[in-house]
Amino acid sequence: MKPLPLLWLLMLLAAWPVSATVRQAPEPELRDLMQRTVAEAESFQDRFDAEVWLLDMSTRLKRYVRDPQERLTFLRLVHQEASKAGLKPDIVLALIHAESHFDRFAISSVGAQGMMQVMPFWKAELGRPQDNLTDNATNLRYGCTILSYYLKKENGDINRALARYNGSLGKHHYPAKVIGFWQDFWYVKP
Repeated sequence: MKPLPLLWLLMLLAAWPVSATVRQAPEPELRDLMQRTVAEAESFQDRFDAEVWLLDMSTRLKRYVRDPQERLTFLRLVHQEASKAGLKPDIVLALIHAESHFDRFAISSVGAQGMMQVMPFWKAELGRPQDNLTDNATNLRYGCTILSYYLKKENGDINRALARYNGSLGKHHYPAKVIGFWQDFWYVKP
């Protein structure tokens, strides 16, 4: 499989030390992993979009999720589930940043679980007691569906939807926190 020109260039730039005088190629395993991840990313319009978004977000997420394969798999899931639910993937990343700091095993003081801090009562409500809310795919499916519902219920008002998601409707701290993470870390210009 021939490397994709843009992906190759972006990875070279990301791996290039500022003081480098000799050209350094990215690690072959990382290049191969990126190519496989891009090829498996069904929720993107085209390969270019997938390459750019995955590389950009992977770089931003590196401090929270060290393993490149885990990071790319997670980002592909975020993009897929957010897209299915009609959400911007970068706002979902901001919500996860606020809720769990990217800890899939996080449990809140009220029992919410996983990256998106989903309440376990949803499993009983859906008749799916076997679902594991610390599984990223399951947690993202539940969380994105819930946020999407609240966003529709609030006629697109992201602040009210986030407050509902957090159970703090009428308060502004939580929506401001998520929007702050979005603006400071995760926002992607269209």
